Amino acid sequence: MKRTKTLHDLGQSLWLDNINRQLLNSGTLQHYIEELSVTGLTSNPTIFDHAIKNSTDYDGDISQHASSAKSVEDIFFGLALADLTRAAELFEPIFSRTDGVDGWVSLELSPLLAHDTNRTLAAVRNLHQRGGKANLVIKIPGNAEGLPAIEAAIFAGVPVNVTLLFSAEQYVAAAEAYLRGVERRIEAGLNPAVTSVASLFVSRWDVAVSGKIPGELTNRLGIAIAQRTYRAYVALLASARFQRALNFGARAQRLLWASTGTKDPTASDTLYAKALVAPFTVNTMPDGTLKAFADHGEVGAMLAPDAGDSERVLASFAKAEVNVDALAARLQDEGASSFVKSWNELMASIETKSAAIKKARS
Repeated sequence: MKRTKTLHDLGQSLWLDNINRQLLNSGTLQHYIEELSVTGLTSNPTIFDHAIKNSTDYDGDISQHASSAKSVEDIFFGLALADLTRAAELFEPIFSRTDGVDGWVSLELSPLLAHDTNRTLAAVRNLHQRGGKANLVIKIPGNAEGLPAIEAAIFAGVPVNVTLLFSAEQYVAAAEAYLRGVERRIEAGLNPAVTSVASLFVSRWDVAVSGKIPGELTNRLGIAIAQRTYRAYVALLASARFQRALNFGARAQRLLWASTGTKDPTASDTLYAKALVAPFTVNTMPDGTLKAFADHGEVGAMLAPDAGDSERVLASFAKAEVNVDALAARLQDEGASSFVKSWNELMASIETKSAAIKKARS
């Protein structure tokens, strides 16, 4: 039995953190589904930039849409939705079998909208309708400006992947925005079963403090933050408020582990996958981590609902002068800025290819 199936059988969903035409055309994604227990997929601007820049797989579509598209951004969403629609079709049997709990594919909004609630909501509605797939979920950042858009999108019945969460406090704020949207649907007499996941970024914590802490604390901060967040997640699911919503037919927003590829070359390539085993959670893995875990991963102890030794570990970081609250805010801001940089590079790649195609035609 593949070790990835062991994780799946313990109740954790494995989503691939990647998408490109080669994965689809070669049958690799289908192989991941059938052999490695992959049950969903996420994407982001960096993933699409690498896919488009480093292959000719998209040139035909760019050529086709170059003259009619309203903007470079419009060309991109045409390319992205073409890929994600195909992926969504591969996951439809899982989506059907789990009654919509699993089998999702994620599309990220333009990060240029991260601080504009109204435009974020308009884009969410447009892209979900344009995608035309029930198992397409739209990513919205969980920053202060994104929270009202998350609530509004859920109230509008659009599935949401809340992204760029870095702490238990940021997770709780996003979960409460989701719950407010659900409660509004209940009060309006609408079906409250709108799917959402909340994505906590893990490995970026350890990258941020690398070389600035005692050696015994190396690669322990991200996992400690995840443990603390899991405790908040379990407590929220058990709360009277959430139980009331469930009684009206709502779905629980699942906690998703993001950024789980090991960045430290001296550490285990399955470090975070081993540490973050928990039922009713999602782990998104890049190809390398997924294949490494299937090959030689070890299933660690299940995450403790009481957060285990995380508070003791976090106290050690405090003694090392790491202010986790300030760092969480900084990581969220830097994450948003990083996505903007990747987005601009992606738009430039498409624009360059489009110009080259037009020149070749003439």
